[in-house]
Amino acid sequence: MPRIDDRRARIAIDLGAESCRVSLLRWIDDRPEISEVHRIPNGPVPHGSSLDWPLGNILSGIEGGLRKAATEAPEGVASIAVDGWAVDYVRLDPAGHPLHDPFCYRDERTVAEKQKADAVLPPAEAFRRTGAQPLRINTIYQLLADPVSEQHAPWLCLPEYVLHWLGAPRVAEYTNATHSGLVDLATGNWARDIFAMLGLPVEAAPRIVHPGTRLCRLQGPLSTLAAFRDTELIAPACHDTASAIAGIPAELDSTAYICSGTWSLIGTLVSEPIATPQALAARYTNQGAAAGGFCFHTNVNGMWLLKQCMEHWASAGRNLTIADLVAQAAACAPTQIINVDAEPLLLAEEMPARINEQLAAAGHPPIPDVPGNEPLFACLIFESLAARYARAIADLEQMLQRKLTRIHIIGGASRNRLLADLTARRTGLPVDCGHPESSTVGNFAVQLASSETPGSPITPDKLRHWARLLSSAEMPTQ
Repeated sequence: MPRIDDRRARIAIDLGAESCRVSLLRWIDDRPEISEVHRIPNGPVPHGSSLDWPLGNILSGIEGGLRKAATEAPEGVASIAVDGWAVDYVRLDPAGHPLHDPFCYRDERTVAEKQKADAVLPPAEAFRRTGAQPLRINTIYQLLADPVSEQHAPWLCLPEYVLHWLGAPRVAEYTNATHSGLVDLATGNWARDIFAMLGLPVEAAPRIVHPGTRLCRLQGPLSTLAAFRDTELIAPACHDTASAIAGIPAELDSTAYICSGTWSLIGTLVSEPIATPQALAARYTNQGAAAGGFCFHTNVNGMWLLKQCMEHWASAGRNLTIADLVAQAAACAPTQIINVDAEPLLLAEEMPARINEQLAAAGHPPIPDVPGNEPLFACLIFESLAARYARAIADLEQMLQRKLTRIHIIGGASRNRLLADLTARRTGLPVDCGHPESSTVGNFAVQLASSETPGSPITPDKLRHWARLLSSAEMPTQ
């Protein structure tokens, strides 16, 4: 049975679009205990005509969380690893400092640039070459949207930037890099000819490393704390979805996963990429997995719909919790469904009105946005998401040319039993609800697997062992 002798604590930093978390893994009576020591509210901030991430607030919060973790781990901290959302990045000046706050992927600056790029690198060719669904949010189109004066400035995706800020060299972890639209599917390295074709300097891109790469010792002021005097920085599966899937303890040969949070990612692990015209049309993508192979999934809307409704209602003094809405929605009669992928539903603000526009477009009566009708909106959202999940599973089975036997839901919506039941009903498959913080579990699992036998590859069996052990650990929040 895999094991490690170093029983010092470990830290996982998980960057989320709504909050960033610092979690601590400790061994208590030879059993793992995971606790969330700090949570930092997050969200994109309008800045003039752009939409940015508040990098200073994120880093300040992470530092505060690391200091808290140091006080809670008198045995010392063996390693720190960072995962987060993909595609967004930080441009660096010659001293290694950010040129400015990073743009948010929802910023519309990429619309025109993608149209220009498509004329040079058609979407079908981009998909065949990289396996990445050519979405306008991808790093490739964001880099093209940067000012000419910044084009040669080095850049780092956000999780790797946090590692760099803590002292690591400038790297791109493979699972995260595959979301850029710039990694060659055949070689697993940067597609230099695509960089050249689009006029992007490949020299500005960091070198690609594999999941579990041990980078260096923690540096800077934090390294003077007793708990951090011999702490390693590790690149886990830096993409949070790859980390979340690494945190699933079950074998995934015939199991679909749904990573259900702000976004919903529906797919399965495959040993070889699927970059066919059918996969492109079904909006599936191939992203690197933590222990080899690919996460083959489609990206659709998720709990963003409900969160935006809740923010709208809260601004009018109608404060509800997700738990309340789930319970009340379960008592509602089944409703019509809407297309959750409609472009207006990807935008912020006025979500109830946007939903009613979609109902009207489908020939259905609107839901009056008045107190008491909030569960009707929630029921509509859950039914629509479950229907979209079912279509995605059907597409997946057709491309795999085989049937799937069950579904494993992870992420925040794994607590939503109503959504799980609706998904089971729509798909006809049993649904397991996994860990709500599966990305944190997977982050720790990669750290442990890489430390177990330094320098050796992370195998699926090793990863599954640690995920199984850690998934049983309680994870109270503060």
